[in-house]
Amino acid sequence: MGFIEEYRKHAEEREKLGIPPLPLNAKQVEQLVELLQQVPIVEEEFLMDLFLNRVPPGVDDAAFVKAKFLADIIEGKKKSLAITPVHAVEILGTMLGGYNVEPLIKALSHKDEEIAKAAAKALKNILLVYDYFNDVVDLAKSGNKYAQEVLESWANAEWFLSKEPLPEKITVTVFKVPGETNTDDLSPAREASTRSDIPLHALSMLQAKMPDAIQKIQELKKKGHPVAFVGDVVGTGSSRKSATNSLMWWIGEDIPYVPNKRRGGVVIGGVIAPIFFNTWEDSGGLPIIADVSKLETGDVIDIYPYEGKIVKNGEVVATFELKPNTLPDEVRAGGRIPLIIGRNLTRKAREALGMPEEQIFIRPEQPPEKEGVGYTLAQKIVGRACGMEGVRPGMYVEPQVLTVGSQDTTGAMTRDEIKELAALSFGADLVMQSFCHTAAYPKPADVKLQLTLPQFIIKRGGVSLRPGDGVIHSWLNRMVLPDTVGTGADSHTRFPIGISFPAGSGLVAFAAVTGTMPLNMPESVLVRFKGEIQPGITVRDLVNAIPYYAIKQGLLTVEKQGKKNIFAGRILEIEGLENLKVEQAFELSDASAERSAAACTVKLNKEPVIEYIQSNIKLLEKMIEAGYQDARTLQRRIDKMKAWLDNPELLEADENAEYAAVIEIDLNEIKEPILACPNDPDDVATLSEVLADDRRPKNIDEVFVGSCMTNIGHFRAVGEILRGEGQIPTRLWIVPPTKMDERRLIEEGYYNIYGVAGARTEVPGCSLCMGNQARVRDGAIVMSTSTRNFDNRMGKDAKVYLGSAEISAICAILGRLPTVEEYHKYMEEKIAGKEEQVYRFLNFHELPEEELDILIADAVYTF
Repeated sequence: MGFIEEYRKHAEEREKLGIPPLPLNAKQVEQLVELLQQVPIVEEEFLMDLFLNRVPPGVDDAAFVKAKFLADIIEGKKKSLAITPVHAVEILGTMLGGYNVEPLIKALSHKDEEIAKAAAKALKNILLVYDYFNDVVDLAKSGNKYAQEVLESWANAEWFLSKEPLPEKITVTVFKVPGETNTDDLSPAREASTRSDIPLHALSMLQAKMPDAIQKIQELKKKGHPVAFVGDVVGTGSSRKSATNSLMWWIGEDIPYVPNKRRGGVVIGGVIAPIFFNTWEDSGGLPIIADVSKLETGDVIDIYPYEGKIVKNGEVVATFELKPNTLPDEVRAGGRIPLIIGRNLTRKAREALGMPEEQIFIRPEQPPEKEGVGYTLAQKIVGRACGMEGVRPGMYVEPQVLTVGSQDTTGAMTRDEIKELAALSFGADLVMQSFCHTAAYPKPADVKLQLTLPQFIIKRGGVSLRPGDGVIHSWLNRMVLPDTVGTGADSHTRFPIGISFPAGSGLVAFAAVTGTMPLNMPESVLVRFKGEIQPGITVRDLVNAIPYYAIKQGLLTVEKQGKKNIFAGRILEIEGLENLKVEQAFELSDASAERSAAACTVKLNKEPVIEYIQSNIKLLEKMIEAGYQDARTLQRRIDKMKAWLDNPELLEADENAEYAAVIEIDLNEIKEPILACPNDPDDVATLSEVLADDRRPKNIDEVFVGSCMTNIGHFRAVGEILRGEGQIPTRLWIVPPTKMDERRLIEEGYYNIYGVAGARTEVPGCSLCMGNQARVRDGAIVMSTSTRNFDNRMGKDAKVYLGSAEISAICAILGRLPTVEEYHKYMEEKIAGKEEQVYRFLNFHELPEEELDILIADAVYTF
């Protein structure tokens, strides 16, 4: 079967699903190029449509084949009746950047004037030129008039001004999903393997929550207006660019010459989760936070973005403030990321030409300086990353990002975004890729990604883990430098030292490539602990105490309509637990994702941080010995860690810093476990309150101990509680966060205890927490140590409590929630007096060399 027949068969199969065919790969483009050189050309129009519109742009392998063929036509090395040399230049101009830039710059000096003119016209609208910018400057200085034209065009921002501005009025038809729509609703975890195939993955959007949603959106489009997505609470949960991609596929617009991807569209939410908001604006969409109580599916409304009002049937039904104030420019540019790249290109061009600063773009609003007001810890960390003492809430900044994390179910999208950014190297100091979400039960697509993505990352100077190594955060946290800024395409990228701002895969790719990220500095909320931790109380109980006390103070509500959440979009800053180990501090920072907080800081004393950095240096050194790549990147991070140890100082908040709210929690008052109840991480209650509430289930069918919220101490605690209890009546899942934890627990005999109890042990990774492959039984009542418990995440119709590993183990034994007395009895009999032994952490610098070699080497295989 020939190329055309194969492609048409594939297209027909996809058409039955209502989606377009996949973009062409490099081999297919090679075949297409051969056909385009044949004389006479068969089906020229069809082939040219494929060549123009079905080849990925940037630095995709298929784009390389396409760009090389066009360059050869321009230079006269190859011929096609369908493509003249001038047309070849014009087609190169549609490829965004990357492999097309060098031949276009070369064409500026072509002896054929028409080709040179066409090259200049093409380059004027290309932003992703990176170091090739200097080649254009050199050509202009040498007297090349076309290079001069390109520089002047960039300087005058013609790439931006040629686009349509955000309209004064936007008429849309409402599609409303009442209550909370989380990113798992828009991008189900169980369909994670299809995320990089946007149209296919989009078919799964809202399947569990509203099965007829896609059909309804299609019907609403028949009214003749774009459809706007409306909800009470929108985009909570994971930092999934796939959620944005899926929704944009149904309500956005095609991007010229970029196959199978769309941009734009309006989202209106009473609350919009910060990461989802940022991802939507990065992708050229218009996110609006407004009262949606008077909006219903089918309503035709007029949105006046500059006036900040929503009109239905001539009546103003909601008002809003367009924030950030740069949103009109972001929408016009096609997204926040292209706007940032374009603005920087315009700035560089003006500097090269000796022109004054432009007055073309909207300037980010900056808050006035406050006299006599200090900075919070977060404000100081971000300030240091910007070369400043501190930054005020509301400031727009672009801090240096030293550490970037990517995990496997978003890795394919991050890879594609890096390709579209035309990047062949990373600008961030350390970029790390993990494979924790698919290691245990890989699908064929997962296996392919596990084999191909590492080299993509390593070739650009990144560090790649291997399937079976464990959870991204348990590794990435060990590579972090104190008091620095990072980001990651997982909402639980929440550093226990320093600060991280999780993001969708597009912004993560941008941070990895440029080493910076855009940030409108959020306000901070201070949570201050005081008193002493009481017997039997765990850090996980303190995690749940934060929303518990916020509810008591009226700063958080469980109800979705008109929801209050003091943490949403703000930085959660925690004090009063300075002696915690860094691994324990991560439990607190990690859970800030469930608060919808933008980021988190935890104030710690120097001693636990010094211990942690010393341990991590040894780990990274052993990784190099064991063959992890990129070794240069790992060594660079080791050197910076050692430099910090030479002068181990930590930033601290000023006493006169300002906070949006202060929540004080008296540890002396917390004398029993606090649980997050089914199915909302904000719906917290003490154990006795849960037992007294007839609405809450009391029996427990399944127990999960795992996820990034756990460390090796939790698994020892579970083992001690299970010791001597024999077979348990529940289904118990045991999943350590890293391979090193697993190996050590086996050596210490805990896996024998798990086996005697009848527990199910798995490859280190995310497992049930992600819910993309392994699932609990339909309708099961579950106690879990995982991060969040949204509907259908861990299993269909499952009712999931979130709590500590200790109460989870007791539930596994009893098959029900314990009484408060039973809980304390187990803790006193099984854990009390053994705390130092049970809750000790893997300090790699204190382990014998031979043991360390086994722990690290066991996690490695060679690509």
